[in-house]
Amino acid sequence: MAKANSTAEPKTVNNHHPDLAHEDPEKLKYYYYMMLLLRRFEERTSEMYVKAKIGGYCHLNLGEEATIVGLMAALTPDDYIFTNYREHGYILARGVAPGPIMAELFGKETGVSRGRGGSMHLFDREANFMGGYAIVGGQVPLAVGAAYALRYQEKPGVVIAQGGDATTNIGAWYESLNLAKLYKCPVLFFVVNNGYGMGTSVEAGSSEPDLWKKGCAFRIHGERIDGTDVLAVRDAVKRLRDKAEAEGEPALLDVVSFRFRGHSVIDADRYRDADFVRQGRNQNDPVQNFGAQLLEARVVDDAWIRTTAERVDREVQEAIDFANNSPDPDPKDMYTFMYATPVPNIPGPEEAIAAYKINKGEF
Repeated sequence: MAKANSTAEPKTVNNHHPDLAHEDPEKLKYYYYMMLLLRRFEERTSEMYVKAKIGGYCHLNLGEEATIVGLMAALTPDDYIFTNYREHGYILARGVAPGPIMAELFGKETGVSRGRGGSMHLFDREANFMGGYAIVGGQVPLAVGAAYALRYQEKPGVVIAQGGDATTNIGAWYESLNLAKLYKCPVLFFVVNNGYGMGTSVEAGSSEPDLWKKGCAFRIHGERIDGTDVLAVRDAVKRLRDKAEAEGEPALLDVVSFRFRGHSVIDADRYRDADFVRQGRNQNDPVQNFGAQLLEARVVDDAWIRTTAERVDREVQEAIDFANNSPDPDPKDMYTFMYATPVPNIPGPEEAIAAYKINKGEF
């Protein structure tokens, strides 16, 4: 495969560097803490994958910390979130404890999906976190349906339909945009644009690389946002979220970020030039840049930065320990959650045990 865009400059959007003097210092500190928690959680997740503690596919949010924390900072408890398979950071920033999330990655009974979902299918009903979806764009029609339900039932809140840049190329995306506008659904299409759909650049995969324009045929407002600026993301989402809730006006956000590593943990990332990746990490590191802004504005000092790093390291290690010490799901319950409600002919515990033994080579 050709190295599409491999020598181009990393895509950036001007960071507006807001005046931190008008911000609540405690909120700023929390944003930094949460961004660092996401960073360390994903770094240790990669380590656990290499150690075979985590199986299956695994996609990391490294480089997208400001995008995620900014989004979640703008939402209310009434809002719902539908994400794709790169969702570890989203459920963390939504306030779900790291331990059950890591346990889910480990496939443990104490995980947020009781070990049945793994990395790509995190879920928490109490947090209105409606899951990660492994099919590209599979979450978008469901998110619009949920937004329609909120409007129909006259309930507060909006729905976030998060996805990657390649999601904007599938048919279900355009069907969803059409219905969202037609029925005035309170939904925000939150496109995390890291420049690549797997190994294909946006420019090579989309005839309209300005993704924020892709709602114009449906008269849906679109904006491009600097995804490396946590406050820029927060403010834009808050403004459009409130409009969606009050007026039923959906919106499309093209949130530009930089993916630090390959598409997944097993992606060698050879389609991007090493200098391109190195330059992108240096220029677009949201954690490092936001920490520097806080230090410059004297919101924090070096001692606070060190203490926060120690706290985060401890919390992530505790999550790993929790996952390690958690039990595996009981094989007899393999078929328990196939359907939301009982249906005829569901295999029972005996069939589950038999299938488990066959899978293990125990005939």
